[in-house]
Amino acid sequence: MSKKIFVFFPDGVGLRNFAFTQFKALGEQKGYEIVYWNNTVFSLKAALGYDEVKIENHSIHRFTPIYSRIRKHIELNVSQKKFNDDVYPTYKFPFSCNGIKNTVITLYTKFLIGFNSSEKGIVRIRKRINSLERSTGKYQYCKAQLQEHQPDLVFCTTQRATQSISALLAAKDLGIPTVAFVYSWDNVPKAMQVVETDYYFVWSDLMKSEVLKYYPFVNESQVIVTGTPQFEPHYDKSLLEKREDFFAQYGLDTTKKYICYSGDDETTSPLDHYYLEDLAHVVRSLNAKGKNLGIIYRKCPVDTTTRYDAVLEANTDIIAVLDPIWKPLGKQWNEILPTKEDLAMLHNVCAHSELVTNVCSSTVFDFLAQDKSCIYFNYEQPQLKKGIRDIGQNYKYVHFRSMPSQNAAVFCTDKKDLEHLVNQILEGKLSNVPDGKKWYEIVAGTTPTQASETIWSAIENCIKK
Repeated sequence: MSKKIFVFFPDGVGLRNFAFTQFKALGEQKGYEIVYWNNTVFSLKAALGYDEVKIENHSIHRFTPIYSRIRKHIELNVSQKKFNDDVYPTYKFPFSCNGIKNTVITLYTKFLIGFNSSEKGIVRIRKRINSLERSTGKYQYCKAQLQEHQPDLVFCTTQRATQSISALLAAKDLGIPTVAFVYSWDNVPKAMQVVETDYYFVWSDLMKSEVLKYYPFVNESQVIVTGTPQFEPHYDKSLLEKREDFFAQYGLDTTKKYICYSGDDETTSPLDHYYLEDLAHVVRSLNAKGKNLGIIYRKCPVDTTTRYDAVLEANTDIIAVLDPIWKPLGKQWNEILPTKEDLAMLHNVCAHSELVTNVCSSTVFDFLAQDKSCIYFNYEQPQLKKGIRDIGQNYKYVHFRSMPSQNAAVFCTDKKDLEHLVNQILEGKLSNVPDGKKWYEIVAGTTPTQASETIWSAIENCIKK
């Protein structure tokens, strides 16, 4: 009899990895019955014809977000003290004292942080969160679904969503094995491990060492290196369109060479539009010297700001806007969800661009997967003032310490150097690809084309245990 696997989407971030790649097909080839346990507003049944069990009760305990923030701050405090490193406070978001309610919550939060800032305190707060979530109607609701459908394992597609806590607790309380996939390359040092599961699947040996470093309650046997399906579409040649066909579809000029500008969210890079403007000036200058260049602007999929509009309107002759094919299915940022079509678009943007430019984005790896260089902007804009976040902070984060050398990306540390760096890459005289590939392997693992296959093998071993 085939084993039933609940692939659990507490939110939409896992859709591209586990609904739109070869992941499902490979599991079915191995004889698994795959049911998507779906807490999102996206219907996998309606859109893709997949078997799904919808979670209609989305009500976490009203104190869970508060205690989750307390947990995060305590973990960061412990890491700062334990590793004598002042990077950890930079992961915190400021408290709000706007109004009586926010002031009371802030005072209560700070009191509990101060009282529990130790590894024992972390355990207390985690137990408190679990107790709160077990008391909810959602816990009982999810428990009833599990009792009805009786999966052999629950595979949670991200470790960072509070919406997943009650569902995974219900599974554990019923004796169903649980797995959490650590979703992103920067998540572990940032104290974003919200859930506690039987096993954790991670991208690489680096990420495994980080999980064991930051979470002493996790045993080595619980952490399994699988890689990530995130980059598999870049190796799927069926997604590649002919240059003329792709250019015709999006109104691009076949006589031009294009540089991709990959936009960032407003929190990471609040002055991001000015870097796009700098690149536009460089392209105009190079074109005046005989080049024939254009820019493909691909925004951050969840960025709904209008901050780029003036730059785009002033440069319609050289900037082509190729918005990610994501769909807003609600009013919140986390209800803007990816589509399968976007995997093909990103594949072809990488394939048909000469290089990518951005502020500290993981798109460096998307382009490295296709042997393309990346320029990271790392200089201050003159518009920087008090209250606006300096993008230089991003490169001090722990995940950037995984770079084998500074040559793993091309850093532009002075606006005056940007034109030279772009031209050097275009002329084949500068590339971060050799060292970048080493970085890619450190972060994403040694077999980026086989992640889905490896995950299914790991799931099989977890069931056997």
